[in-house]
Amino acid sequence: MRSALLFWDVDTLNDFIWPDGKLYVPGSEEIVPILARLTEFAHQHRIPILASADNHDLSDPEISSTPDWKTTFPPHCMRGTRGQLKIAETTLQDPMVIDPEPREKKAFTREVLAHPGDFLVRKHSLDVFSNPNTVTLVEALDPDAIVVYGVATDFCVKWAIEGLLARLPGKRIYLVTDSIRSIYPDEGDQLLAGWQKAGAQLISSYRILNQHALDSYLSTRTV
Repeated sequence: MRSALLFWDVDTLNDFIWPDGKLYVPGSEEIVPILARLTEFAHQHRIPILASADNHDLSDPEISSTPDWKTTFPPHCMRGTRGQLKIAETTLQDPMVIDPEPREKKAFTREVLAHPGDFLVRKHSLDVFSNPNTVTLVEALDPDAIVVYGVATDFCVKWAIEGLLARLPGKRIYLVTDSIRSIYPDEGDQLLAGWQKAGAQLISSYRILNQHALDSYLSTRTV
């Protein structure tokens, strides 16, 4: 079913969020209450959630025993482990699981439009659009606005935001600034400024969670 609004949950997985995770993003546990409220809000208002999730095995190019911490990383979010799973606070409702194997566009579009729940896009790299079905999924949902949150700002969130800006001109892209965390905070701050110049809108969770009507903030251009 088409929705005017889509929530985009970036990799809120155990290995990233919690301090004992394999690739902990510093401070991520601090945003868990906000992530929980955003998830609950979406479900209460029947807003679909598109959640991305690393789903690695040792053959993935990103995985390395000698990582450079920019393009390669130690094993994390390995298939079949607890670390690869979403945190309990961002549990999806009746998710359609979408793996990277290419799907036939017309049939997949029909499945998406008939699906009443959320969507879980699995990926083997930083870029959610490396899953060839992601573009078809977003085109089928055809949201007017997308609200993005999750981790890490300077890696998976970066690929999501920049991918959306490049592929969906004219759509409103909101980034929830108090529900993201960076591995390299200085780089994260620079990215926010650049995305704002490119057309993304920075917004607080308070602005989303305290609106009396969804369209009141969808039509607002300032935070």
